[in-house]
Amino acid sequence: MSILVISFLVVLSIVLIVLLTSVTKLNAFASLFIVSLLLAITALPEKGIVDILKEGFGNTVASIGFLVIFGAIIATVLEKTSGASSIANYILSRTGHRNAASAMGISGFIVGLPIFCDSGYIIMSGLAKRFSSKAKVALTVIAFVLATSLYSVHCLTPTHPGALAASGILDANIGMLIVLGTLFAIPAALSAFLWIKWQTRSDLYKEREELHHEVPCEEQLPPVHLSLLPVVVPLLLIATGSLLTVLDISNSKMVLRGLAFIGQPIISLMIGVLLSLLLLKNKGIKDINRVLDSAIVKAGPILVVTGAGGMFGLVIKETGVGAYAGDFLLQTGLGLLVPFLIASTLKTAQGSSTVAIITTASLVVPMLPTLGLYSETGKLLTMLSMGAGSMMVSHANDSYFWVVSRFSGISPNIALKVFSSATAVMAVVTFLCVWLTSLFIL
Repeated sequence: MSILVISFLVVLSIVLIVLLTSVTKLNAFASLFIVSLLLAITALPEKGIVDILKEGFGNTVASIGFLVIFGAIIATVLEKTSGASSIANYILSRTGHRNAASAMGISGFIVGLPIFCDSGYIIMSGLAKRFSSKAKVALTVIAFVLATSLYSVHCLTPTHPGALAASGILDANIGMLIVLGTLFAIPAALSAFLWIKWQTRSDLYKEREELHHEVPCEEQLPPVHLSLLPVVVPLLLIATGSLLTVLDISNSKMVLRGLAFIGQPIISLMIGVLLSLLLLKNKGIKDINRVLDSAIVKAGPILVVTGAGGMFGLVIKETGVGAYAGDFLLQTGLGLLVPFLIASTLKTAQGSSTVAIITTASLVVPMLPTLGLYSETGKLLTMLSMGAGSMMVSHANDSYFWVVSRFSGISPNIALKVFSSATAVMAVVTFLCVWLTSLFIL
């Protein structure tokens, strides 16, 4: 079978995934599995199809499984104990009501590190309305600043499923990705904040809505220092571990080697899990088991989808079309623009940032050597470029768009004008930051 025919089949398989997930609304795992199997049967008839599917699925789950589970546990504890609300209230008390939008953005950024953007917005939407009422700031501003701050870290950093799965497919350094993803999420969130403030400058957005959702009283909230521990400590440990790994401490003292060990993402997040349990009022085995059971139920579907993404990626890699496309694209000089454009197109077409970045990683990984991005630094920059692309654009085919619109009580038309346009700004600004950084370190 010629490479052109195989290339056509790969493109057709991507279109089929878009149609199945966005038009027919078929489950993401089912879509990825069906398309992977069909592509393997048609393009790889002489190879061990079942072995390829199993290897792609298994390797991906092995690389990100513990991270997904531990992240889900931390998120569940913060949700059930109102730890996220405690963080938000503390930040508001420090910034003052005049800076309520900034407080909401910072809160969303911190809470979004372990919690998925959909869940984070549902948890904090009531707080957004209270902040709006107290500070006399338009709900449109508060709600969309919260939504975009959550969105920035969701698209760029593990333990979120898209970035985790893609890092497994590309074999990127997850610890460094967490650090860099968090850093690059800052200009993404800041650009969205400025864009929203500018978009909502007219009197049209000055109306405020009454508070409809009950939120916990401040007396009922857990201490803020306990709420921050499971978020901040793992990040600091991972940053330290990544730095020590770069410095090569194999012949150093036991203390430094110990820091490098606990700085591995799996160990750091496990420590975060133990710290999160301090938030529980009742620390009996039954209470802890209820939290663990709830978290594992949430983690299961994520593991299944990310594993399916790895399976699809290996099938594409085995076809050889990625290397062929890399040779062709090398002549264009587009470099990091390639993963960004692919992820942007897929995100806008089918709505899911997770599916967009996983599919893009599957396409891009065979191209890395020919694009000059096969080094550790190149892989990290590729990951960040895909993360930026997976922000573009959240609109009516994205479930998160509807979560933001419905839980804030803001009309879809206004959400399209302000929130959707803000996600496009975030994508472009983030990619420009990644591209400028590549000029100095790649």
